[in-house]
Amino acid sequence: MEQTGSRDVLGFAVTGAPDVRGATVRVPPQPRAADVDRERGVAPGPAAAGGTARGEHTHSETPIPQPRVEGRHVVQRSSVRGQILAALRTALVSGELAPGEVYSAPVLGERFGVSATPVREAMQQLALEGAVEVVPNRGFRVVERCARELAELAEIRALIEVPVMLRLARMVPAARWAELRPLAEATARAAASGCRATYAESDRAFHRAVLTLAGNEQLLRIADDLHRRAQWPLVGIPVSRARAHLVADAAEHAALLEALIAQDLTVVQSLVREHFTGA
Repeated sequence: MEQTGSRDVLGFAVTGAPDVRGATVRVPPQPRAADVDRERGVAPGPAAAGGTARGEHTHSETPIPQPRVEGRHVVQRSSVRGQILAALRTALVSGELAPGEVYSAPVLGERFGVSATPVREAMQQLALEGAVEVVPNRGFRVVERCARELAELAEIRALIEVPVMLRLARMVPAARWAELRPLAEATARAAASGCRATYAESDRAFHRAVLTLAGNEQLLRIADDLHRRAQWPLVGIPVSRARAHLVADAAEHAALLEALIAQDLTVVQSLVREHFTGA
């Protein structure tokens, strides 16, 4: 199955979407009704006596699952929705979906090259996350953030993550922390590029890797959701100021990691609290 090219939506691209036009759905051979009846010890009916019954619905029969074929990927609508959701999240972080603006699912669907349905489903998910709000008969409005909201999110993240990081600092060996150096370096490169979307992804990857060491899946899920919400930008922040903030944030990752490797708990505590206060 071929892969489609990228499609821009408000300037951002979706890649890797499978092209299902003209795809053939193969149905595995089904057993004859007479064979099914014979296995169940039931006398064959009139249709079975004549061979295969065409066009009849055997609602009483147990559905026969379609076997999985190695090397063949079944394209489902949920995968398309996931790709659309990821692209919309990227557009939110980068500011390409502008705060206060209303976007309709059909218009976005045309630019994605898909129907409005997966776009609408993705937008509804974003509404649950608080990124957009439903505007009846029009579409979805991107929520305008205020500094107080971001400060509240930073406070909640600090209440959750700071105690965990301090506990891990006392438990995790230095060699394990050293394995996270590539992730810290990735945040520095992303910050230098000035791309908010790229930095957002690398930033979450670094924090997720740290919290993974706690072995708490619920913690990871909640912390990642809060982190994602905290990455939506404020209105009117100059690009130069935004890049400087990203570079400073990434530098704190590197400093924190080196303190963890050195097992300097005093510096770790100071850097962790400072990191979230700055956020």
